[in-house]
Amino acid sequence: MFNADETTDLGQLKISYRNLMKEWHPDKFPEGHPLFEEAEVKSKTIIEAYHFLVGISPETHKLNAEDYAQTTGTSAIDHYTYEGQVLNITFQDGSAYEYLGVPKNIYGKFVNTATQTRFARRHIFNTYQYRNISKMAVMS
Repeated sequence: MFNADETTDLGQLKISYRNLMKEWHPDKFPEGHPLFEEAEVKSKTIIEAYHFLVGISPETHKLNAEDYAQTTGTSAIDHYTYEGQVLNITFQDGSAYEYLGVPKNIYGKFVNTATQTRFARRHIFNTYQYRNISKMAVMS
């Protein structure tokens, strides 16, 4: 969809996003048009994909590195969920991050350790791809 890879910068993502939305925005098709419903679905998918790609972008990580280091280095874990190799962690400072590709065995060790925050600092926070999800609730 976005033809993005690890070298794609935020500017290129934004251009791709705008072009895709120009093509698939539901307002482009009157209700009843054969592509109206498809455009509604595709536009939602485009928006979700764009936010996801921006969230995992190295540029975004670089811009937010200080906040991320502060949260993961000083704030304890408040709660977490795990589904399909995606570990969501909410910290006591209110920040929430999604860690992608966390294997079940690492999650099992994380759950069963007496010191989850310490385990996560050593084995999760700077090991797996992540994105900030606490802002997502605000944007919705």
